[in-house]
Amino acid sequence: MPESKGRRKSTYTPQTETPKAVKVGNPTWWAPVMVTLFVVGLLWIVVYYIAGSTLPVMKDLAWGNILIGFGLIFAGFGMSTRWR
Repeated sequence: MPESKGRRKSTYTPQTETPKAVKVGNPTWWAPVMVTLFVVGLLWIVVYYIAGSTLPVMKDLAWGNILIGFGLIFAGFGMSTRWR
């Protein structure tokens, strides 16, 4: 049975420049904004239940205040799923 000829391998040359570091993680503002969204959403709902009938903007929004509060909380939760 005939044998195949081996390939000639080129000589190894090391890299001359160092590879750039890949940044893993989020920007520095990510965590404070995430926590702020959680807290503001919670405070919005609490203020609505405590003084919602006396504040003109909250009185006009009625149940929309719950949606705004939970929207802020869900935005914070969405950011927390992308946090590294």
